[in-house]
Amino acid sequence: MSDKNNKSKITPEEANLQKIISHAKEYGFVFPSSEIYDGLQAVYDYAQNGVELKNNLKNVWWKAMTMLHENIVGIDAAIFMHPTTWKASGHIDSFNDPMVDNKDSKKRYRADVLIENRAEEIRKENKEDSEEVAQNLLNKMGSLLTAENMEGLRNLLIEEKITCPISKTSNWTDVRQFNLMFSTQMGAVAEESETIYLRPETAQGIFVNFLNVQKSGRGTSMKIPFGIAQIGKAFRNEIVARQFIFRMREFEQMEMQYFVRPNDQKEHFDYWKAKRHKFLLAIGIPAEKLRFHDHEKLAFYADAATDIEFEFPFGFKELEGIHSRTDYDLKQHQIHSKKKLQFFDEELKENYVPFVVETSIGADRLFLATMCNAYTEDIGKDANGEERLRAYLKLHPALAPIKVAIFPLVKKDGLPEKAREVFELLRYDFNAIYEERGSIGKNYTRQDMLGTPFCVTIDHQTLEDGMVTIRHRDTTAQERVAISDVNAKIAEAVSIKRILEKL
Repeated sequence: MSDKNNKSKITPEEANLQKIISHAKEYGFVFPSSEIYDGLQAVYDYAQNGVELKNNLKNVWWKAMTMLHENIVGIDAAIFMHPTTWKASGHIDSFNDPMVDNKDSKKRYRADVLIENRAEEIRKENKEDSEEVAQNLLNKMGSLLTAENMEGLRNLLIEEKITCPISKTSNWTDVRQFNLMFSTQMGAVAEESETIYLRPETAQGIFVNFLNVQKSGRGTSMKIPFGIAQIGKAFRNEIVARQFIFRMREFEQMEMQYFVRPNDQKEHFDYWKAKRHKFLLAIGIPAEKLRFHDHEKLAFYADAATDIEFEFPFGFKELEGIHSRTDYDLKQHQIHSKKKLQFFDEELKENYVPFVVETSIGADRLFLATMCNAYTEDIGKDANGEERLRAYLKLHPALAPIKVAIFPLVKKDGLPEKAREVFELLRYDFNAIYEERGSIGKNYTRQDMLGTPFCVTIDHQTLEDGMVTIRHRDTTAQERVAISDVNAKIAEAVSIKRILEKL
């Protein structure tokens, strides 16, 4: 099949994702890693504007967790951990994905993802019983996964006539379990080296530090309930890594483990379910692009789990997970380390192993959701007042990589010097840039594509009255403001407080 025919079959959803990927590269948000060597599959680098946006997302998450909750503190645990950690957590024995190959295309897939995609197709049929049929399919898959019935999964693929997207056939191999952890050797001498793992999640770094945090804390913050938050890299040897930065082999997690009394977990699970949804709304994601998906198949140690899904260009997919993990993790580490990981509750006058409610969101997935939601195309007017198609990133001002851009109207008559003065007034409070190349119209367009909420233009009138023109990204409206008032006006709009006050 020719490339031309392949391109003609690209769906609108795929086209939208390609538009986001192209935009991310062209405007300095995300680059393929090691691109001069033809890249490394499912590994990406955050570029000059992408790292600013990602850091802003991480910063607002961190402050929402730690600043707004007196009983939540943060840590930064090492990526390398004692290998027994992963034995205790169950990752060595059971951190697997069910993989299946199509014999005709030679492509490999996750069997559960193929079935989930089929369930989503059924839902979109909008028949009277579509939801029931889709849910029954997911329930059947859940039962097979729980029983580790790989033959049953393959039969389900065939029964549902699930085909390979490339070959369009159901010629599947047997389904096999594949462990996702990366391993390496630690030690100066090969014969004496020890196999250790790159952590596949950040949660275990919190659990093994439970006692340290509890004992080193003071006041009411370390009384049950309390939480420990962490942002950090994790690594999974994903065989099927796709959909841009949605699923990568090296990624970043933002997790919080909330330690509660046994039997109180349902109350706290419901609290954090609502709280995390509210956070996503506060950073600008609309409610209609979010939905809850309660897990039918629970991990054997969990008693509740739900995902907050976002409508990506490729459909509703998991953005954040809220899990009630019971006391499994601490008990497992207590058994394997032979150290008591208990809390003495002064009110109850008893020792117990706390239960845990977890919130976990991928920084990369949040970045992608933010980019997808922000990319906007509408009809606007150019500098001459003529209507044209306009594209811009409608980012929350507090999240925008660049907060303000400063331009002189022309490169003469003392305007560049005055513009530099304004730039110096703003650069210490905001991520600001100065630009004097190109026309004002082209500069506005570029800043729109970067999501910059404000542009400040210095013209000849500025030299007379000390007023500048501020252009607003979303509306393209312009207003004259005194130079002495510019800082305060921008600060009000781009403050992270605008997000936190909604929580």
